[in-house]
Amino acid sequence: MSEICTRIEAVRTRIRTAAQATGRKPETVGLVAVGKTFPAAAIRAAWACGQRAFGENYVDEFAGKAAELADLDIEWHFIGHLQSNKTRKVAALAHWVHGIDRLSVAERLDRQRPPELPPLQVCLQVNISGETSKSGVAPETATALAQAVIALPRLHLRGLMALPAPDNDPTVQRAAFARVRTLKDALVDAGITLDTLSMGMSGDLDAAVAEGATLVRIGTAIFGSRA
Repeated sequence: MSEICTRIEAVRTRIRTAAQATGRKPETVGLVAVGKTFPAAAIRAAWACGQRAFGENYVDEFAGKAAELADLDIEWHFIGHLQSNKTRKVAALAHWVHGIDRLSVAERLDRQRPPELPPLQVCLQVNISGETSKSGVAPETATALAQAVIALPRLHLRGLMALPAPDNDPTVQRAAFARVRTLKDALVDAGITLDTLSMGMSGDLDAAVAEGATLVRIGTAIFGSRA
């Protein structure tokens, strides 16, 4: 078994343990392997271990890898802030976008999504910790943005994505993820159908799963430290 396979299995064990500890079924938590800054060969190696969902953060890097790995049945997730002038490539190549933080980007993705492809699966990025250095819609304006995105026919709003302020304390981690879950529940109560919570990375996936994450985005624990 390759080192990447061993790491993927270790992550899956963490997911399974965290889910079972809170009475959840492990299969309700999906794993997105985030390969930003790592070569396409690393993605190919992880694919050989059975991993199928992969995330990227930089549009040009993503487009290059998508072309190089076109022979593989990869589910591509674009994660994070997306510049308006970069939407066309993402609309054509991605299956998911985690990071809708303003209506103008959603509208561009909607217009540019090729008609022969199914609707683009999207999550709203919520700035749950109120950090000025991070993108994301403020929780109090999430409902309005969600309602606007729902009206776009080439997008399918699935849920919320969050990247809370880093903290090593599991109690603090869980409190932040609980706020995301509570916001998602409030949107559902308002009549907005959502089924996805994209939250949790290598250092806090256990807390995210405990608070209801359905997708965790893992880079370092699979591919190693980035330069």
